[in-house]
Amino acid sequence: MDTLGLGRLGISIDVSPSYLDDARTLESLGFTALWPPGGQIDRLGRLVDLVRATETATIVPGIVPVDVFSPEQTGKLFEELAESGRFVLGLGGPQTARPLAGLHRYLDELAVPSDRILLAALGPKKLEMARDRAAGAVGLLVTPEWTVQARHSLGTAELVVDQFVVVESDPDRARTAARQPLTFLATVPGYRQNFLRMGFAEADVDQLSDRLVDALVVWGSIEKIAPRVSEHHEAGADHVVLAPLGASSIDAGRALSELVVSSK
Repeated sequence: MDTLGLGRLGISIDVSPSYLDDARTLESLGFTALWPPGGQIDRLGRLVDLVRATETATIVPGIVPVDVFSPEQTGKLFEELAESGRFVLGLGGPQTARPLAGLHRYLDELAVPSDRILLAALGPKKLEMARDRAAGAVGLLVTPEWTVQARHSLGTAELVVDQFVVVESDPDRARTAARQPLTFLATVPGYRQNFLRMGFAEADVDQLSDRLVDALVVWGSIEKIAPRVSEHHEAGADHVVLAPLGASSIDAGRALSELVVSSK
C-alpha cells in the first residue's frame, strides 16, 4: 500500500553539478520519487533544493546517516519541507556495536512524525523496528525472496526495494560495474550477514561470485531488467528504486523510463 505518495517506481539521482536540472528531467520522464544517495548528501540543504526544483516527485534521501546528521538537524529539515507534502525522511542506522539501541535513541529525539520516516532495514529486528517506529522499510541488495519475507514481517507497512541496475548487455562489462559498489558493501557487517541469511555461501560473498552478482544486481536490456522489477512488486514491494551503476542517473533514467509505463 503506497501510503507515502512514492508511486511504483523511483530512481536514484546523482548529486552532480547538474542535479537540479537532472531532477526536473527525471520527473518529466515519469519517475514519481527521486532518491539522492546518502553518501552524496554533504549538506541537508540539497534536499530542500531538490524539493523546490521539482513539482510532483517525492524526494527521499536514501539514506540520511544518523551518525552524520543529528536529530535536531534532520528535524529542522523536515519542518522546512513538511508543507510540501513531497518529502519523506529515509534514515539509516550506524554500522557500529548495538546499532539498534543507537537508532532507537535517535528516533526518541527526532521531531518527525513516524509516518513520514522510512528506515533502512535488512534483518528481522530492523524490519520489526521499521514496522513499529516508522512508516516502513527500505532494503538494498536483496532478492525477490527476501522481499516476500520482508512483506510478511512488515504487515501493511511500506516496503521499498532499492535495486541496483546496469543497462549493459555484455556480461563482463556489466558485472565489472556491479562489483564496484559490492567490493565495499560486501565487507559491511549488516550486508554480509544478510547475504548469508539469504542463502549465499561465504565463498560467494568473499569472491563476489557471478551467482551473487547476478542475484543482487540486474543487468542487461530493458527487457531483462523489467522482470526483476515486476518480481519485487509481485513479492510485496510497494515501491522499487532503480539505482543505476556504470552510467549517470540521467543517462540511465532516459534508458529506463519505459519501465515507468510498464510498472503502472
